[in-house]
Amino acid sequence: MMTRLFIPLLTLALLAGCTPKTPKATTETTNTVPIQKDPNKPCKTFDDAVNPDKALDEFVLYKDFLKANDWDGAFTKWQYVYQNAPNADGKRSTVYTDGIKFYEQFMAKDSTKKEEYLKEILKIYDAMEKCMGDGGHVTGLKAFDYFFKYPTRISKEEQYKLFKESITKDSDKPRYFVLNPFTSLLVDLTLEEKVSVAEAQKYDRIIREAITKGLADCEGKDCENWKIISEYAPARLEALESIEGFYPCDYYSNKYYPLFKASPDDCEVITTTISRLKWGKCDANDPRVKEVDAAYMAKCYEAPPSTGPNCNELLRNGKYRDAVKCLEDALPNISSNSDKARYKYLIAQIYFSYLKNYPRARQYAREASSLRPSWGDPYILVGLLYASSGPICGPGRGWDSQVVVWPAIDEWQKAKNVDPSVAGKANKLIGQYSQYMPDKAEIFQRLKKVGDSFYVGCWIQESTIIRAKPE
Repeated sequence: MMTRLFIPLLTLALLAGCTPKTPKATTETTNTVPIQKDPNKPCKTFDDAVNPDKALDEFVLYKDFLKANDWDGAFTKWQYVYQNAPNADGKRSTVYTDGIKFYEQFMAKDSTKKEEYLKEILKIYDAMEKCMGDGGHVTGLKAFDYFFKYPTRISKEEQYKLFKESITKDSDKPRYFVLNPFTSLLVDLTLEEKVSVAEAQKYDRIIREAITKGLADCEGKDCENWKIISEYAPARLEALESIEGFYPCDYYSNKYYPLFKASPDDCEVITTTISRLKWGKCDANDPRVKEVDAAYMAKCYEAPPSTGPNCNELLRNGKYRDAVKCLEDALPNISSNSDKARYKYLIAQIYFSYLKNYPRARQYAREASSLRPSWGDPYILVGLLYASSGPICGPGRGWDSQVVVWPAIDEWQKAKNVDPSVAGKANKLIGQYSQYMPDKAEIFQRLKKVGDSFYVGCWIQESTIIRAKPE
């Protein structure tokens, strides 16, 4: 190719030396040089293709085949477009994203080639990231798929790193679809001490700011996406309350002080509020602290025992781990099973409400039940543990987050059966959470039936029965 081009160019150059350099001659010389198209260019558009018309035609045809659900016919034409014009018109990533859909479709049909297809998918992601740019969009998509579709392919730390890279590329203004999975990883890795508290605080702030802005600026269908995120991410981030000093005083006062104002005579609310304010290092002279502390002393204070530490005072002052140790140390000296059950139940409450350790909370609640079988409160608590696990066991909405309600209802039914005095509380919770169960259509689509046995995994790991949301 280069030899054939060189001869006419050289001839024209020689002729130019022997003839006048008129504008006409210059124009004719320029028009004889063909436009070069690099066949090895990785990010070619239709205009860059060796045969632009054919590339565009094949693009239109494979799209038509897809509409007709002819995946095999579409794939052959897509391959031509991907090889010759992967960047389409240079303004959209559809050729890349369609390629990922092809291989996912093939993977679903033939699981024996899953690894082969997955490699092709990852190659497409790499090519799309290289050619399309667009900030952190492609990196976020890749991380999203690793998290939801191929979670065992790379570690949680590597998934987290990809999401973080996406957020950094977007100047710390994350795209909505990365927020929920990134939040889940951030919480898990922070609690596992694989992400520093300082880094977790930075991204906690970025996530919350993104949600506030997203809800304020959204339009149309985007608002539903932001609503889902706003229901999931803050609830998941609550687990970081278990780290002393993670959130400042204002976080706790804004969250818990209104609860106190709404129920100023409820000792459980009062104790929770004052302990959270002190856990958040609120100043003792803060008017809110003074008000709640005064309510505690007037309505909820119990005189300390004549000997030994005052466990309630440790709880009141937000010293949760010290309070747990105090209660555990006291257990060997208690002879009454009823009193032991009360201590274990209080430990369960601390693990649930303050330290956010659900498995340990269930452990102590079960031990309380074994010591006092006719007491309904421990069953109520375990039900609340399960019902609160939607953001832990799923995305906050949908099947995986809904099924946790079924074992919760089992616990509340047990509470009523063993202790009629808690029937009102149990019935209220059953009515409140039943609306979050899957509806009959969702159950039918999953080829299941109401009343069938169902095993809930996650940390719960309980067998239950399928129930439908009341119509």
